[in-house]
Amino acid sequence: MHRIRTAKFVAAAAALTLTACSSPSPELLKADGVERVSLQLSEYDADVRALRNSAFVLGSALLENGGDGSDGNTVSSPGSLLIALAMLRAGASGETAVELDEVLGLAGVRRDEAMNALLASLEDFDGDPGSVDEDNPPKHPVLHSANGLFVDRNVTTGPGYLDTLARHYGTGVFPVDFSNEAATKPAIDAWVDRNTGGRIKQAPAKYDVRNTFSLLNALYFAAAWQHPFDANRTFDSPFTKADGEQIMAPAMRNELKVAYAEGAGWRGVDLPYAEGFVMRLILPDQAEGGDKGTGTKFGAAKLTDIAEAFGGAEPAQAQAQVQVQLPTWDHKTSFDLREVMAELGLQKTLSTNIDFDAIQRELMLTQAAQAANITVAEKGTVAAAVTQINGMVTSAPPVPAISIEFDRAFHYQVVHVETGLPLFMGTVADPR
Repeated sequence: MHRIRTAKFVAAAAALTLTACSSPSPELLKADGVERVSLQLSEYDADVRALRNSAFVLGSALLENGGDGSDGNTVSSPGSLLIALAMLRAGASGETAVELDEVLGLAGVRRDEAMNALLASLEDFDGDPGSVDEDNPPKHPVLHSANGLFVDRNVTTGPGYLDTLARHYGTGVFPVDFSNEAATKPAIDAWVDRNTGGRIKQAPAKYDVRNTFSLLNALYFAAAWQHPFDANRTFDSPFTKADGEQIMAPAMRNELKVAYAEGAGWRGVDLPYAEGFVMRLILPDQAEGGDKGTGTKFGAAKLTDIAEAFGGAEPAQAQAQVQVQLPTWDHKTSFDLREVMAELGLQKTLSTNIDFDAIQRELMLTQAAQAANITVAEKGTVAAAVTQINGMVTSAPPVPAISIEFDRAFHYQVVHVETGLPLFMGTVADPR
């Protein structure tokens, strides 16, 4: 496999203190001796499958949460969230590490190595989002994944953590001054804007000057259909919403040979892009006695079953001549990921200020957010997402001040401090 370029980091033996000027465009921190390793995807089949199943867990939770979507419309990026959480997990220890592994189903998985191999396989489609003509999505898909870590230049960041991010995630590390919002917020927003081709202009989490750590993943996707839809065949057709209301909406039409599968309560197709990717479309069965579907919020187990139904079919069985009617859509959704993580059961992850010491001593997660959008039309698909996880260095929760009220009979002594001799001793039963 080709050598992978990456940022490298200077690390002291015990700890790394990042220093740089707090300019609007912070320089990527570079150093000697750390290089991203090159791994073969085929050596991590079971681990990559575990990562995929973990993405189904996250995707199901995102859709169940719904974010700020309206009318049941939701777009999320479980892939982006998985990458971000994997980078966070690289710096976790103790009960938090156990909790993350259990919730994400990654116990015993060679997580960092598998993610490295997975990300490397996506790099065959890497490109500059800013160069894409989104009105004419490219026949050679552009899938751009970027990892960024902004850390406060005045806070020590663990060299082992930075080493892992460099070796397996190619993560750019930018030293900034979070207290200088005028310089740091535009820098983070510019990173987001650049890595999403302008589809997302700002980081999804509200800026907080108290933060000392901001981990981001950006995903950008643009691809033309292998078999484009004819715009002349797009016209308004009936569409039944999730609540049973019937509306009219623009619908595309095509007839093509595609992968088809069905299972209990669903059937679906894989619409191929020009290469490398498909859009998997799943139609729930109709409920008895009505037109309303049985529901689109599939659980992780069902999503895994669906993936196996498509992936496990023989090629001759998977292909079918299918007439497809598909609406166009242009949606965006934002998520408070702390809500999603809490719903997943990541309580320790959200509350600890000791288990991320490998990242920054006494680091506590303060914010987690995702913004995602997608445009689907006759020529293809364009989509982007940014996941952000922020934290701040905290002290241990303050011990409550002890309160004592001498409002009943009490004993007293007058003591010589050096010798401990009680010079006077008495009892107060009535101070009047």
